Amino acid sequence: MTLEKRFRSAFIFLLCFIPIAISAQNYTVTGQVSDAKTGETLIGVSIFPESQPFYGTTTDRNGKYSITLSKGEYTLFFNYMGYDVQKVKVVVTGNLKRNVTMNQASVQLAEVVVTSKRVDANVSDAQTGVTQMEVQQLNKLPVLMGERDVIKSLELMPGVKSAGEGSTGFFVRGGTADQNLVMLDNVSVYNASHLMGFFSTFNSDVLRDVALYKGPIPAQYGERLSAILDVQQRNGDMQDYGVSGGIGLISSKINVEGPIQKGKSSFLLGARRTYADAIARLSGIEDAQNAYLYFYDLNMKLYFALSDKDQLSVSGYLGRDKMVLKDVADMGWGNMFLNAKWTRNMNPKWLSTTSLQYNQYSYGYDVEMGMDETGDAKINDYGFRQEFQYKPNINSTWRMGLQSTYHDIGPGDFNTSSDESTAVNLHHRYSWENGLYISNQLKLGDRLEVLYGLRLSAFSAMGKGEYYEIDDNHEVVDSVWHKSGKFVKTYFNLEPRLSAVYKFNDVSSVKASYARTTQNMHLLTYVNNGTPFDRWTSSSNNIKPQIADQFTVGYFRNFKDNTYEFSIEAYYKNMRNQIDFKDHAEFQGYDVIDTEVRIGKGRAYGIEFMFKKRVGRFNGWLSYTLAKSEKKIDGINENRWYNAYQDRTHDISLVGIYELNRKWTLSAAWIYYTGNAITYPSGKYQIDGKDVMYYAERNGYRAPAYHRLDLGATCLLKKTKKFESELAFSLYNAYGRRNAYMIQFKTNEDDPSKTSAYRYALFTYVPSVSWNFKF
Repeated sequence: MTLEKRFRSAFIFLLCFIPIAISAQNYTVTGQVSDAKTGETLIGVSIFPESQPFYGTTTDRNGKYSITLSKGEYTLFFNYMGYDVQKVKVVVTGNLKRNVTMNQASVQLAEVVVTSKRVDANVSDAQTGVTQMEVQQLNKLPVLMGERDVIKSLELMPGVKSAGEGSTGFFVRGGTADQNLVMLDNVSVYNASHLMGFFSTFNSDVLRDVALYKGPIPAQYGERLSAILDVQQRNGDMQDYGVSGGIGLISSKINVEGPIQKGKSSFLLGARRTYADAIARLSGIEDAQNAYLYFYDLNMKLYFALSDKDQLSVSGYLGRDKMVLKDVADMGWGNMFLNAKWTRNMNPKWLSTTSLQYNQYSYGYDVEMGMDETGDAKINDYGFRQEFQYKPNINSTWRMGLQSTYHDIGPGDFNTSSDESTAVNLHHRYSWENGLYISNQLKLGDRLEVLYGLRLSAFSAMGKGEYYEIDDNHEVVDSVWHKSGKFVKTYFNLEPRLSAVYKFNDVSSVKASYARTTQNMHLLTYVNNGTPFDRWTSSSNNIKPQIADQFTVGYFRNFKDNTYEFSIEAYYKNMRNQIDFKDHAEFQGYDVIDTEVRIGKGRAYGIEFMFKKRVGRFNGWLSYTLAKSEKKIDGINENRWYNAYQDRTHDISLVGIYELNRKWTLSAAWIYYTGNAITYPSGKYQIDGKDVMYYAERNGYRAPAYHRLDLGATCLLKKTKKFESELAFSLYNAYGRRNAYMIQFKTNEDDPSKTSAYRYALFTYVPSVSWNFKF
């Protein structure tokens, strides 16, 4: 038996037979914790008995908790930031169910004292590389054009890098933008941006929970190589009707919520739209009369408490961008999905979650510049998810489940003239992606906790369609047409996951982890920071799944009753089957993309620092990342290692939030990062009297460093039980730095023997003001 087979056998043995209980307890107290006013379940509430302050648990993503106690009388403390501490007395003589509601704390200037009794997830949780963004904190950060943005806020965290102004993605620990799986209510979002990346698809007013996994991705997640961004919409208010929203300089939004049947069901509807183009046209500016540039999105969630054991939710999203220049171009793109989720509490120890979903991303364009050019593309996903959670006692939590998605990728139909004979109809790519997983979070005493799991991924490229046989010179030597439903190529991959935390004491710990991830959906783009018209493809007989092995180790320390947090994490990521384009590649409107890509390996490594003050009138954080990301692909850069586009040596974020008084909150954020690795021309030559640029080393140069300062201020105008409103001011790029959006090289008009570089910037100073309200 080979060493690899022995390792797999040993791992599976441990997975199946490791003890699920360290110490037996007599009875289990279970329940759900929710907001007393809205009925919204609360995630991460700390629960512990008064007599045992360091023995406790937290509520899960559904607001559920379970704690095992011996026979007797107890006072349980329920502690959650922003809420009054709730004390609940229980008499344990058998298994007991106790639902708890918590009241939001009144606004206070005094510093919130966080005692050592609080469960400190940053120190004690076995999961490494996870960032959870509190929506209340998000609302205090400086904004761009009056819109609070989840993704731009996460880019202020270590290891998370902006793809740049006007981009549609973000980079995590040396990975590309498409190596991040962005989800809203557990549904994939292929393009999570509006207006070419200036806004994200997430309306912060309808969100409940935001979590980014950038280290060892938990076993219940898959499908991407680098990171998972899991965003959840909140339920509507089950007790009272309410309206909230905001009016800004270029956009407005409104949200309506309330009970369908009081105490048993609710609805939540959110709508948002920009109108900068309409204002410009009303102003009489001549150039604006023929231009349209806007986006809109709609959010919906219905929630039904069918019984004490059953809950049903139906959520949906529709978003669309439109960019029109009359008689020149007409472009549009957007996402939509519908998701139904049924949650059942089978008994105090078992929880079942079942969901069905439909997801679509599409784009289309019509360009009229001499020769008409039209194109459109669409991705349709049909998904099913089933998960079980089993919590036998306070020390152990099992998760196991199945995820299945059928992909229908329509690369596009293109027409480059009015002559229909020139139309190009690219073949659809059909595939079936499945994931089977099991994991266990296990406490091995007071100091050691492990989170281990295994995921089996299976990806099948399917017909109908034409698949190509490629030789060593990357040329097509044969093609085969496969009928509908025919399995062309199937890839199986085992993905082990292991994380562990060892607590030195109540305020410090060390964590280590290993995870293997795979990816079968690939984004093909010339523009490295992404556009909405990039082409997606899937693994095939020629394009293999991307595979990454990531190792992480970190030290975590809290100070002064958990007021301050410090962490340092180092990671190394080894990547296989990495994709890049050959020189002078063609892929838009080209069916045989297998010949245009090259496959090789990559590596990314770095170290991340984070110092954060969590509470008090003044809070904020400083993050710094020192990192490297490289690729080595045969046929590119003379087969030598070269910098990946997303390689950045230094990345710094400094954020401060200060509660000046009961009305005013001030904020500031300063960002600096090394310029992207890009390819500049090394020389030029002439063909038929025309200058042609010569490019040598791939990504061998650097764009100028990027930095800016954003300022924000929020003024609370009025707050009562029935109505509250505020004014939010911001100044984006406060000192007017002209950061490079694009650099072009052109022949110097005065001296044709020379080549000049021209730098283009999108923004200097961008002030904004918005009025937000809720009643």
